[in-house]
This record gives sequence, structure tokens and C-alpha cells, in this order.
Amino acid sequence: MKTKKGFVLRSLGREYILLAEGLEVADANKLISMNESAAFLWKAVEGKEFDADTLINLLMEEYGITHEVAEKDVVSLLETWKRADIIN
Repeated sequence: MKTKKGFVLRSLGREYILLAEGLEVADANKLISMNESAAFLWKAVEGKEFDADTLINLLMEEYGITHEVAEKDVVSLLETWKRADIIN
């Protein structure tokens, strides 16, 4: 997988907003809200090839959580990102 080009992550306190910008994005009105951990993962893999295991390992290292908890969170996050059409 890879993040799609044309999105900019902005911080709004403890929340983050992913904004569509530029010609690469078909729907320039797209706005995706992310929590701190989702934004951390987005920044870590933005513009790079990644898979679920990459995200799981990043969460485990950053937050000291178990593989099972990280995997559950990543599965849910990837479903959300796919529905939002922000990853390939």
C-alpha cells in the first residue's frame, strides 16, 4: 500500500485533519479527521510503501502496546483509510 499524493496533514490541538490539496486529488473537498495515533502512522508512512505489519510494528514501538491490540487498531484504521480513498 501507499498513501495517495495530494493530502496535507494539519494539527488542530490533539486532533488532526487530512486535507486534500493539489491536482492529484480528484475530490478537493475531502477532509479526514485523525486522532494522534492515526496521524503518527500517516506521517511515518507518507509517500512510502507499507503494509499492515509496518503499521503494527510502528504502533507497538511508539505506544508500547501488544501485537494483538495494535493489529486490531491497524485493521480498523486501514478499512477507514480505504473507504476514504486516501491509500492505494
